[in-house]
Amino acid sequence: MSEDKQSSVTESKSKSWLDRIAQTDIPLTVYATIFITMALIWIFQDHLPELLVGLFTELLGAAFLLFIIDTLLVRSKTRRWKLVQDHIDYLVARNINRIRDGISARAFGFNPDIADDVPEEEQLVRISAQRAALLTEMEQQGPDAIRKRLVDQLLFTDNTYSYLNEKAEDLWDILNMKYSEYLDPQLVSSLMRLHMHLKDAGSHLRQYAKADKFPSAASYYHRIGRLGVSVTISEIIAIVNELKRQGYSEQANLSGSLVRDDHVV
Repeated sequence: MSEDKQSSVTESKSKSWLDRIAQTDIPLTVYATIFITMALIWIFQDHLPELLVGLFTELLGAAFLLFIIDTLLVRSKTRRWKLVQDHIDYLVARNINRIRDGISARAFGFNPDIADDVPEEEQLVRISAQRAALLTEMEQQGPDAIRKRLVDQLLFTDNTYSYLNEKAEDLWDILNMKYSEYLDPQLVSSLMRLHMHLKDAGSHLRQYAKADKFPSAASYYHRIGRLGVSVTISEIIAIVNELKRQGYSEQANLSGSLVRDDHVV
């Protein structure tokens, strides 16, 4: 994960108490109701001074108690999240890297230039750079260019269909894990859209395969299958490229080193 990518938990350390209230698990309307009531009591305290002062004190104590309890809950969640944050970030980044690799190879027949005299870690960086260049080019050119570059014999297969569903389920597992509530909402949105497009890509592959069942309409099913999958792959590439720019794309650990798309650390 890129060093400048900070979690909401880490950022909260430098936030003011007003920012901490914004993260509260207790609805802000509860605090608002208490303080509005306190303000009304203060305004009308001349009418029933002893009763209203007592109510004012009780409400102040209740607000203080809610704030303390909520602060303890937030700190407890923060502590639990810090234990697993790096692992979950790596899990997300690893899945994005696999999808980038799979789409490049299965859709476009990506075959990188490999030099035998280069160390493994440096070779992985070179391959990642070549793959990034391909996906960036495809993102910029759009669905029409993608449709012309598709390698049908690699893409429209049962193996690729299974692969797309497997990757979609991997993302779904992340979204439904215990700690998913701590993930950044924008990241969750991207993963949900990516899951949907992977599933849609599989559906287009099945549409293409209908040509085998209905030979008389084979050209129609091939045409709409390629059209649909090119649009869907365009969306997938846009999402994984954006996630990579955010730091979510990492190779598997090799020899204790964390090999990323951009560099080795």
